[in-house]
Amino acid sequence: MKTVKISASTHDIQEHPLLVRIAHWAQALAIIIMVGSGWRIYNSDPIFDNFRFWQWATLGGDPPVAKIAHMDPGVANALNWHFSGLWLLLASYLLFIIHGLVSGHFRRDFLPLNLPGLIRDFISALTFKLSHRLGAYNHVQRAAYWGVLFAVLMMFVTGLAIWKPVQLSWLTWLCGGYPTARVLHFIFMSGICLFIIVHVTLVALVPKTLVAMVLGRAAEPIHTAETSHAGE
Repeated sequence: MKTVKISASTHDIQEHPLLVRIAHWAQALAIIIMVGSGWRIYNSDPIFDNFRFWQWATLGGDPPVAKIAHMDPGVANALNWHFSGLWLLLASYLLFIIHGLVSGHFRRDFLPLNLPGLIRDFISALTFKLSHRLGAYNHVQRAAYWGVLFAVLMMFVTGLAIWKPVQLSWLTWLCGGYPTARVLHFIFMSGICLFIIVHVTLVALVPKTLVAMVLGRAAEPIHTAETSHAGE
């Protein structure tokens, strides 16, 4: 007769240094500020004629009050919020990039990344067969993190092209002109928002990842089957 015993002698462990946690939460706050204020700015001069963001989801103050104070529906306040979020995002982004390069975090956790592995893990994700171990990143996650780092970088680039189209005319030209820079800015913003939705969903499915990002460390037992033989 066979008996199967489940043992949890080993653990998956996820650790986040203090600098990573500071950068993560600072970026989260900065993105909320920049997206909310950016939506108010967009509403004042929309790219798409029939599309506006909900007023309650934007940042810039109460429109009637703002109109009395600044003679606009909150765009001046939104710009103040947007630039405040910009400096916070830039500082935390650089902190994360420098730490990731110096500590080896990028090389260790976000590489290797290859097309066959990405296709395999993407198909597994679509069929709900993609396993997740605490502290380990699959190819889909690695691609998503590289993608969002690139999207934030391009948000800076296109944002500068929109902010200073005369002083940085060469940058605006590289972005395809002012109107195209606005469209690209909108696209990269949308990509970041999509990443956030997926990221928060995955955190909800694996709550211990949030514990690691708050406290710095989380552990999860790995159950292995040990087979023993008794007398027949």
